[in-house]
Amino acid sequence: MITISINKNIPREKILRLYQANHWSAAEKPNALYQALLNSHALVTAWEDDKLVGLGNAISDGHLVVYYPHLLVHPDYQGQGIGQMIVEKLQEKYRHFHMQMLVADGRAIDFYKKMGFERAGETQSMWIYQGKEH
Repeated sequence: MITISINKNIPREKILRLYQANHWSAAEKPNALYQALLNSHALVTAWEDDKLVGLGNAISDGHLVVYYPHLLVHPDYQGQGIGQMIVEKLQEKYRHFHMQMLVADGRAIDFYKKMGFERAGETQSMWIYQGKEH
């Protein structure tokens, strides 16, 4: 059974295992990743017993704008609705905000469309990126 939590008291090694399983380059910066997640406006996690199987976070001004930088589910648990549960938990807090934004690519685009997100007009994502998985 999957349990959703909003507690930020998560052992660093469990976070790193989840990011490594998904081949996210943020795992190569474990201290920065851990501090970034702890300093998120919201951090939602999914657990099967004591195994961290999913995570999503939000960065926000607390009033108008929220940005969802990370949503990941362990590959062994994908397709079971865990990502949807995490997004729904984040939506409980941010549904009324003026702007909710994220960057999606690949299969994530269809997932987020199912969750109610749409392309933001004619905008285009831009970044200076230190990772290598894209």
